[in-house]
Amino acid sequence: MESNSMFSLAGRRALVTGSSRGIGFGIADALGAAGAELLLNGRDQQALGAAAAKLAEKGYSVKGLAFDVTSEDSVEDAIAHVDAEIGPIDILVNNAGMQHRAPLETWPLEKFEQVMSTNVTSAFLVSRAVVKGMIERKRGRIINICSVLSTFARASVAPYSASKAAIANLTRGMAVDWAKYNINVNGIAPGYIATELNEALLKNDEFNAWIEKRTPMGRWGKPEELGGAAVFLSSDAATFVNGHILYVDGAFTATV
Repeated sequence: MESNSMFSLAGRRALVTGSSRGIGFGIADALGAAGAELLLNGRDQQALGAAAAKLAEKGYSVKGLAFDVTSEDSVEDAIAHVDAEIGPIDILVNNAGMQHRAPLETWPLEKFEQVMSTNVTSAFLVSRAVVKGMIERKRGRIINICSVLSTFARASVAPYSASKAAIANLTRGMAVDWAKYNINVNGIAPGYIATELNEALLKNDEFNAWIEKRTPMGRWGKPEELGGAAVFLSSDAATFVNGHILYVDGAFTATV
């Protein structure tokens, strides 16, 4: 097999949740550049349409799917529609996520449940719906977006850290359950990436200085810098990579 063809995603269809902006958009862009047909997801129809238009301008085949990844009925209806009207999903990237910051002793229960639902339950629901077709076809790739906080904790975001630890171990569990069907399930754990989700931190001079000192590469990451990892894990170059969490963090987790 030629080296270039190992990373080609031509003829494959990829669904990326939470892909109207940020990390999800960066990953979708990279998968499209590798030849994949793209299915973008989000709840904001306007933002989703704008994201799809940007990627279509690059010549990618792209469609937008507005559905709520935290709703079982919404997920099941959307995936049934894709299977019937568009075609099989070969690659699923569970990227949809949210953050909330507060002292743990004052964290509202509704925010705790919302973080868990958006960051963990959504990946379970969408994967469960999509994997049925993958099992029938005996092939598929699932990538769950984890975090450096899958391993570490930081003040004011303990429930977020818990959700990201959960998604990392859910990734391993999915790999163990579904490997027998020739389905590869892996995670990407970003370091601190400059996105709208981190806008409050980006505007904090003290925190920025800490990130630059704490990260050996001396800077924040960019959403597009996660694209190569996603292409690799989606491609034939990673046929025996399963149940792995790939940290893309500028060596953040490699140092103390």
